[in-house]
Amino acid sequence: MKELITTTTFEIPGKKITKILGVAKGNTIRARHIGRDIMAGLKNVVGGEIKSYTEMTTQSREEAFNRMVNDAIEMGADAIVGVRFSTAMIMQGAAEMLAYGTAVKLK
Repeated sequence: MKELITTTTFEIPGKKITKILGVAKGNTIRARHIGRDIMAGLKNVVGGEIKSYTEMTTQSREEAFNRMVNDAIEMGADAIVGVRFSTAMIMQGAAEMLAYGTAVKLK
């Protein structure tokens, strides 16, 4: 299986976009954990990085990215250009991570 090219740019050096297949997207929704919230509250008082939230955000971003790539593969894409990430609060204590970009065919 060949590797799918992903980039935040809208062009790929040495390649020509021959067809736009559509928007590839992937998302995940994660809820906070009460134990993390207690530690985050303490960090808020003393300052510093809240590593459990950093790890949760990193995992969410990776999951959304992988789902976007799988969506593009299902479309028959060679690449995804214009890759972006977005977050949104869904409800108190839960947020969505969305990855999206344009699935394309290359020559």
